[in-house]
Amino acid sequence: MRVLVLGAYGLIGTAITQTLLAHGHQVTGLGRSASKGLIVAPDADWVTADISTLTSADKWMPLLEGVDAIVNAAGLLQNGLRDQVALVQRDAIKALIAACEVSGARAFVQISAPGATVTSDTEFFRTKAEADEALKASGLDWTILRPGLVLSPHAYGGTSLIRRLAAMPAIQVVTLGQARIQTVHVGDVANAVLHALEHSLSGVDAALVEEAPHTLTALTLSVRKWLGFRPPLVTVSVPLGLGRVVALFADAASYLGWRSSLRTTSLRVLATDVLGDAAAWPALSGQTMRTLDESLRDLPSTLQERIHARAMFWFPFLLITLSLFWIASGTIGLLRQDAALGLIAGAVPAPFVKLAVLSGGVLDILIGLGLLVRPLVRLACLAAILLSLAYLVGAAIFVPWLWADPLGPMVKVIPGIALAVIVGALAESR
Repeated sequence: MRVLVLGAYGLIGTAITQTLLAHGHQVTGLGRSASKGLIVAPDADWVTADISTLTSADKWMPLLEGVDAIVNAAGLLQNGLRDQVALVQRDAIKALIAACEVSGARAFVQISAPGATVTSDTEFFRTKAEADEALKASGLDWTILRPGLVLSPHAYGGTSLIRRLAAMPAIQVVTLGQARIQTVHVGDVANAVLHALEHSLSGVDAALVEEAPHTLTALTLSVRKWLGFRPPLVTVSVPLGLGRVVALFADAASYLGWRSSLRTTSLRVLATDVLGDAAAWPALSGQTMRTLDESLRDLPSTLQERIHARAMFWFPFLLITLSLFWIASGTIGLLRQDAALGLIAGAVPAPFVKLAVLSGGVLDILIGLGLLVRPLVRLACLAAILLSLAYLVGAAIFVPWLWADPLGPMVKVIPGIALAVIVGALAESR
């Protein structure tokens, strides 16, 4: 078959794409960046498109030429800078269903979520359920699969959050530690999609979950052990109220482009548990879902997993520290212009003294603010490195007496450059 996979380089979409290709199917992957898709699946065809703009059937029609089946593995946790949940999960999918009904694409596999209902108080669940209902009301050969917490070699979404929590040094902090969760291996999800397509399943709505649930605390400690970190000295249960405060900051960060897994929607989902009927899909397909222990056993836990977990745990603190460093530097320079002017007076031609001080302060602040905006992080880090080097060279040329104590300018500049390099590298790996 030729299969159009939405969200084809995401956590679940990557596994689905690679599994379909391995079994001889042709895959067209759809995502915002074809270049990212080529990295994870170079043998697939890739289409660059923003699903949130495909909200009418006519916009989907050119993408459906020659397509036999659809797999929708796209989804958004919450609204953000470039993310509109309702457009991606409901409006665009309803338009796609309408387009499929007049094209040759009859099979449609929808990746939904356990607990998604049209009356849910979260937009994530509600829009998923509305798309599910539209699919059920269509004339297509539909299958709806509802994975639990997906465990994968890739650290993304809920998987990434659990790994970061498990990487906390010495102590283990959890919120909603008694929330019950059923997991599923990403390979089992991909195999279920393959089975649905190859066996022409229709009218099936089933959860993909292991049989026994785990508390969030037990799950986190299992992942901590899997990563090879020492058991915590103490496990601390954070009150839900404090967790909600943290989530509000994460919500605000989403409008700066940061897709944190610890947003309000995550807490609401956990509060209702992540559970499904473990018996339905095995009875229908003969496939069994791996348990948590089996999934962790079948996933690699190497040095790169440990480094990534620890690095991503510290990343927000490093980013905020670097941002505050530059904002404070610029603010102090502007507020104490006299001292700054006196420092370089006589070394720089008089007309340029005030301009140099003012422009330096403004640039410092702009870099600090740019570091907080996800699409600008790389540029801001590069600017921080270049400006730091400019300050270092400028000090050597115009204020040579500073170098009587070489550690003076070096202590101010070198840590800033090093931190910018680290933050830029970590931001690129997200």
